[in-house]
Amino acid sequence: MTQYLLSVYPKYDETAISNMSPEDMQKIFDAVDVFNAEVKDAGAWVFAGGLHPASTATTVRSEDGKVTVTDGPYAETKEQIGGFWIIDAPDLDAALDWATKGSAACAGAVEVRPFQDVPAE
Repeated sequence: MTQYLLSVYPKYDETAISNMSPEDMQKIFDAVDVFNAEVKDAGAWVFAGGLHPASTATTVRSEDGKVTVTDGPYAETKEQIGGFWIIDAPDLDAALDWATKGSAACAGAVEVRPFQDVPAE
């Protein structure tokens, strides 16, 4: 089995999310809960987590012994990671199937990336 990172990029920005009705937000939470249960029941679950908005980020850069700490995200982009799943899947096709279901549940894009293999010691 290979572990894959399924990164969630919500289609709603921070303003849209803050203006979303509690009922609409709950529908997304409920759909994600159902998806999480399906991943767990299939034995593919490793770990998952939702993230606070990118505006709460702090970026640390260390170069030539000099450390710079900056409030906010590193990238200036409209798409910001909102959460993730780490799953076990036999191959990319299986990971893409999970990503398809996850995307429908969380109402956002899901990027799929395999973890690098750890070299044998």
